[in-house]
Amino acid sequence: MKLSLVVVLLVSVALGKPAPRSMRVLGRRDSPPSSYTLLGAASSDTQISLRIALAQSNPTGLEEALYDVSTPSSTNYGQHLTKEEAAQFVAPTSETRTAVTEWLEASGVNATTLTPAGDWLGFTISVSQANELFDADYSVFVHDTTGKQTIRTLSYSVPEELQGHITVVYPTTTFPTYKPRSPNSPAGAPLSQRVPRAESGAIDPSCANAITPSCLQAIYGIPTTPATQSSNRLGVAGYDDQWANTADLQTFLKTYRPDMSYNTTFSLQTLDGGTNNQTEADAGVEANLDIQYTVGLATDVPVIFISAGDDNHDGDLGGFLDMTELLLNEDSPPQVWTTSYGPNEDQVPIDLAYNLCNAYAQLGARGVSILFASGDGGVSGGWQATGCTDFVVAFPDGCPYMTNVGSTTGFDPEVGAWFSAGGFSNYWSRPAYQEAAVITYLAYLGDTYDGLYNASGRAYPDVATQGINFAIVADQQTELVDGTSCSSPTFASVISLLNDELASVGKPPLGFLNPWLYSIAAAAFNDITSGNNPGCNTTGFQAIVGWDPVTGLGTPNYELLRVAAGL
Repeated sequence: MKLSLVVVLLVSVALGKPAPRSMRVLGRRDSPPSSYTLLGAASSDTQISLRIALAQSNPTGLEEALYDVSTPSSTNYGQHLTKEEAAQFVAPTSETRTAVTEWLEASGVNATTLTPAGDWLGFTISVSQANELFDADYSVFVHDTTGKQTIRTLSYSVPEELQGHITVVYPTTTFPTYKPRSPNSPAGAPLSQRVPRAESGAIDPSCANAITPSCLQAIYGIPTTPATQSSNRLGVAGYDDQWANTADLQTFLKTYRPDMSYNTTFSLQTLDGGTNNQTEADAGVEANLDIQYTVGLATDVPVIFISAGDDNHDGDLGGFLDMTELLLNEDSPPQVWTTSYGPNEDQVPIDLAYNLCNAYAQLGARGVSILFASGDGGVSGGWQATGCTDFVVAFPDGCPYMTNVGSTTGFDPEVGAWFSAGGFSNYWSRPAYQEAAVITYLAYLGDTYDGLYNASGRAYPDVATQGINFAIVADQQTELVDGTSCSSPTFASVISLLNDELASVGKPPLGFLNPWLYSIAAAAFNDITSGNNPGCNTTGFQAIVGWDPVTGLGTPNYELLRVAAGL
């Protein structure tokens, strides 16, 4: 009788718990990044939010569709896809969806679909559940510089039968970087020592002491005529609790755009606990720069500041995922989206990098121009670094479905800025649209730096604008800042103004720019032929005639871009 009771109890336990599965490691690292220290095991009842990327059904078809609507020679150029049409290319197969959801449900996990395509699932569970589900060991690590704590595991696995159905689980082995491409405030060196100058009278007077909207309008031919199309919007990404201050914007407009109403402002959209702190002392230099050089340069284009808070505790990469999901879920996302943040490529697992890049392809196919600052580390990546033995690639600069913006300085001649990040991806091969331009540069380079970079990789940046000595207002004080963070919003403003003109005559927005940039628009850029981007104990790449990994195709000539856009 006692024996029978034991058998019944054992059977009940077995029926109440999923049968053990054979697990396969999906991600592993030997140790945390050097900037992190292990504090100990995470509390078993701590709740963590996780997301799973499901295998996408037809990413090749998505790429083909993107190029079909983005290549000027295509008969479908400008015929952008709907949200549903773009999503169908990356929607998981029914087999994948069923296999993964049944596994999660059997484990007591209720997942939410995060994207229109259903290729991301999200859920919140305890650390003990996560450890069991993924054969992981979630622990607490502290970032040595900021003191911020994060929960991560050094390895994780999924059931063997789900190999090929799940591509990545996040957050697991990827650690926050806490390294925005923030603008650098100079240490007060005289302008004559910091910016190569032209002879007196050779530059516009508005450029005499600093870069301002009127200076950029003068040197690139950017119009001051107000935009008229309210449906044409420019999106600015904000992270790390960077707040754009309205009072600072008003002072900036009064000072540098007196021809505009100083009450011209921006709209706000928040996620991840983002807020709208308008305390002047808390104004973010990065956020103010991005807003002041979009609102103040793309005259009367509606600007939306999309601000991610820190509720996900994952640094900018977690914010990237959340903001991308937000835009994918919108029926009408902004036609231009500029970002001045990012880690380095080797800090992002390749499957996660591919997934984000495919999300950018979806947005591009829907008519969104995605722009990123190329980074401020020259050939050492997103920021200046020491000790690198190979050239470092910034992320997501290697993704072929978005446009990277580098920096220049000076006038007559304009030269490549020393910090302008550029190089060649180790994750993505070189796309056909830039093959001819890049091959010419590689022929010039010869065997210089052999082994330090991937000569077959996607090359960046694509374009450039001024990036040194930008005047901004922060906490009601004028200061000067440098960085590719200055350049991306500047170029975004150029594209937004072109889109406004296109919309006014019934034409679609430019969308994914690169096939157009490297073909009929290539002649619409001021070629930058001097300057270099040192790093990793080298002098870096050299700017030359034609495309180069310092300034890309060069800086914009607005009137010629109008012609290239068919205006």
